[in-house]
Amino acid sequence: MTPIIRIIEAKDHVGEVVTVRGWIKRRTGKGKINFLRVRDGSGIFQAVAFRPNLGDEKFTQVKRLTTESSVMLTGLIKADDRAPGVPGGYEMDLQDIEIVQIADDYPITPKEHGVEFLLDNRHLWLRSDRQWAIARVRATVIRAIRDWLDDHGYLLVDTPILTPAAGEGTTTLFEIDYHGVPAFLAQTGQLYNEADIFAFGKVYCFGPTFRAEKSKTRRHLQEFWMVEPEIAFCKLEELLEIEEQFVSYIVQTTLERCADELKLLGRDVTLLENVKPPFPRITYDEAVAMVNEAAARGVTVPPNDDSVPAIEWGDDFGSPHETFIASQFDRPVHVTHYPTRVKAFYMEPEPERPEVCRSTDMLAPEGYGEIIGGSERMSDPELLLAAIEKHKLPQDAYDWYIDLRRYGSVPHSGFGLGVERAVAWISGISHLREAIAFPRVLGRLTP
Repeated sequence: MTPIIRIIEAKDHVGEVVTVRGWIKRRTGKGKINFLRVRDGSGIFQAVAFRPNLGDEKFTQVKRLTTESSVMLTGLIKADDRAPGVPGGYEMDLQDIEIVQIADDYPITPKEHGVEFLLDNRHLWLRSDRQWAIARVRATVIRAIRDWLDDHGYLLVDTPILTPAAGEGTTTLFEIDYHGVPAFLAQTGQLYNEADIFAFGKVYCFGPTFRAEKSKTRRHLQEFWMVEPEIAFCKLEELLEIEEQFVSYIVQTTLERCADELKLLGRDVTLLENVKPPFPRITYDEAVAMVNEAAARGVTVPPNDDSVPAIEWGDDFGSPHETFIASQFDRPVHVTHYPTRVKAFYMEPEPERPEVCRSTDMLAPEGYGEIIGGSERMSDPELLLAAIEKHKLPQDAYDWYIDLRRYGSVPHSGFGLGVERAVAWISGISHLREAIAFPRVLGRLTP
């Protein structure tokens, strides 16, 4: 019986007759020979249809094939360095074909299409080489995230998606009706993770989070996936080391496992190869000085060669600021000790300087901005209560959160890494909408 294999397994079946089930990406050729570019989800390769080998009837069937027609192909696997595909170097000498369906005229063609057209047809756009490669990078990033955390003693604890209160800013909440009571889609699982560490020491949650931000930038989605580790008995200094070990593992693992996909995407991996500890560290104060000095010199930043704007101490960085700061280093950079007023209410203030908090953002090179935000959390219940009152948050919604500090409180820290931002950076793509299968951007809920 002829074995059925996936294209990615072709290298293990050279010289054998096998069957591959998949879809036609393109058919070319004339006369007695046709070339079929075929994909099956695991990879892409070429099948060569030669009329004398197939016979007239089967060759006629080959000539009927349209883009995205589904087929079962049987033939001899041959090694050929000239054969196009991913993984490259293998092709099939076709001996038999079974057509499952002849596809209708496919709406996505090699010509240029507008972004809105492609998003309207996202269910089909996913089949393109580029989107295929990005999705495989994403899967590898997620696997690396889980492997590192699981191997370093972190326990996965799921946190609620429906919550009674804000975890971050109250202006970016999606409100829903929870049986007559207002509730919100979770911005973060962090607050619940802080409860979990008192039971398990080191935990993480991993799932979708929601931000109702009225933003159409390339760095924002309404729904995105975030992994959030939280660690008991951990101060900011230890947190920085954990973050850089974590990110380095993700990047290096993806470089190793997705070399073909990154090559297909045209990704220059030179800077990614530098992503190894230690990472540079600067304070917010130092970053502000760098930005303002660059602004005075008229420095510009890609992608539009915008001038770096000056910044007042106490304001948060915008995209041009982050792009410039990160461009000064050959790997991600930690920026620490942001002003307390621009960060979340739960971040521990610096004891000798309460106007700044023990926070950190990790900025990726090449204009990708913040990929991690983290901090040491407040461990004193009275200090936390004062912060909740200062931010005019409903105390009753946070009573349980304050309670955590009354029964064995310890210094603790954590961070969140946005999967789509990490995937966009590693893949070298310009917009987060390509970093998830079905993006939720402002004004779009379909498909």
